[in-house]
Amino acid sequence: MDNITDLGGGVYEIDTRMAGYSGITAGYLILGDRPCLVETGTSTSAPVVRDALTSLGVGPGDLATVVVTHIHLDHAGGVGDIAGFYPQAEIVVHEKGARHLADPSRLMASARMVWGDKLDTLFGELSPTDASRIRALGDTGTVDLGNGRTLSSHYSPGHAKHHVGLIDSGTGDLYVGDAAGVYLPQTGDLRPATPPPDFDLQTALNSIALFEALGPQRLLFSHYGPVTDVGETLGRSAEELRVWVDLTRQARSEGMDLDHAVAMVRDRTRERYAALKADEATAEQFELLSGAPSNVAGILHWLDRVQP
Repeated sequence: MDNITDLGGGVYEIDTRMAGYSGITAGYLILGDRPCLVETGTSTSAPVVRDALTSLGVGPGDLATVVVTHIHLDHAGGVGDIAGFYPQAEIVVHEKGARHLADPSRLMASARMVWGDKLDTLFGELSPTDASRIRALGDTGTVDLGNGRTLSSHYSPGHAKHHVGLIDSGTGDLYVGDAAGVYLPQTGDLRPATPPPDFDLQTALNSIALFEALGPQRLLFSHYGPVTDVGETLGRSAEELRVWVDLTRQARSEGMDLDHAVAMVRDRTRERYAALKADEATAEQFELLSGAPSNVAGILHWLDRVQP
């Protein structure tokens, strides 16, 4: 299948084709004794993911574990559907997200407030998962991949209060979710993901420092794909956060409303990203993944909390 990439070490990247786009959101299958899916993508992507797993030889009774880095709908919107397709799989999530997978009503209501009519085309509906199948992780935890190989979980809030990073003992791969920002492989661009309501600068920087301390061999971005230049990339993640926060803080101190702040930050950061100078489709993809309105709104929300 043309949406599967073999990354070596029994790891397969699956393009979940979010909203029909390519290269937006990746799920990863770790294919060992106990096959594990990291990130499901959206609800509307669930059949795409199932077809990919089928083509890799993983049948309905074979998937042992589904792990999500956090419960935002582009990462975990498909959990309920995937749980239905794979009745033996345990669903693993940070304890601050677990109840929302069991009862998604509040999460869906707030997502609908943010996205409105776009919700259905972008994400679809997160279906509930039977609470007995959900394993809630504390600050650290371990997923058994079989044959002595483990995926260890490390609490990494900042982007979201229910976010974890996951490191594979077999490959040294670190699944960074959104805590290191959004990476665009076509252009090598990286920019932060700082949506409301949970963004917190120091917490986000601490999470990036934790990722560095884990000494990963490779970063696997949910948006999008593998990066081997670990130190430089994590350094850039931290730098991007500081740039966006400094500019948003400046806009706020000048009394700008959200729309004007977004326009200013977008304008002042434009030169940092090759994607925005590329073709329109690439620019649109980048904006969908890490939109300036969402990033600036998240930073303003945090500033209102810490500097009323």
